[in-house]
Amino acid sequence: MNSIKYLEMLPLSSITKHVKGQPNDGVAFTGYPRVHPSDKSKLILLKDPLGNEPKVLEFNLEDILFVEETPSAVTEAGEGVPLVKLWIQRGSVGVILEPFEVK
Repeated sequence: MNSIKYLEMLPLSSITKHVKGQPNDGVAFTGYPRVHPSDKSKLILLKDPLGNEPKVLEFNLEDILFVEETPSAVTEAGEGVPLVKLWIQRGSVGVILEPFEVK
């Protein structure tokens, strides 16, 4: 499935940015944030959304310590894809979903 079509199926996330500095007890992940389609207490982060091997990461909203805006990625059509850097609490549990081609 094309990663852009996947993103279009999910509503935009409404993460509140923290104004404190980068947390020492967090790990950074950069990507395109989306609300989880079935669990509003979770967030989906599409890592490398325009690359050949995008990864879908899932985190609990309560584990997000800090959110930073980063420069947007741009599609071949010139559309901007907003990217963020999420700082996730060290020791939290996340899920990685990787697309693959069935052969």
